Amino acid sequence: MTRYKQPVSVLVVIYTANLDVLLLERSDHSGYWQSVTGSCEAGEALRDTAIREVREETGLDARQYPLTDWQSQNIYEIYPHWRYRYPPDITHNTEHVFGLQLPQPVAVKLDSREHLNFQWLAWQAAADKVFSPSNRAAILQLASRGCCHMEAGG
Repeated sequence: MTRYKQPVSVLVVIYTANLDVLLLERSDHSGYWQSVTGSCEAGEALRDTAIREVREETGLDARQYPLTDWQSQNIYEIYPHWRYRYPPDITHNTEHVFGLQLPQPVAVKLDSREHLNFQWLAWQAAADKVFSPSNRAAILQLASRGCCHMEAGG
């Protein structure tokens, strides 16, 4: 039996107070850089999905840092070459955006099945490098959100 992904996911922008952003290079598409992303599992809360995906993709424990639900969602068309992962006739995904603020850039532990490399970039450079328009838009929000998350209790 084929286990399909749900068309509900999280995007977790991992950044520092200085607005450096962690990017991961996809192993299935070299040159495609992104923030942490992943689909919700059945019955899983969005925050739990964000925590799980951060752990799976970076080895970091998101519960140790300020994790903020940005109360923002994007509905986008699933790239045709990735639609086989979803139930038949599903063409769109709803992505929920979170931010995870670290005190400074850290080395992360990648799962080679998912990602080839990581890098920390200034937010502007990170926004220019990601392939996903919704990921770019989320990173660009950092300029207005800044490090206010921690000060506001985010």
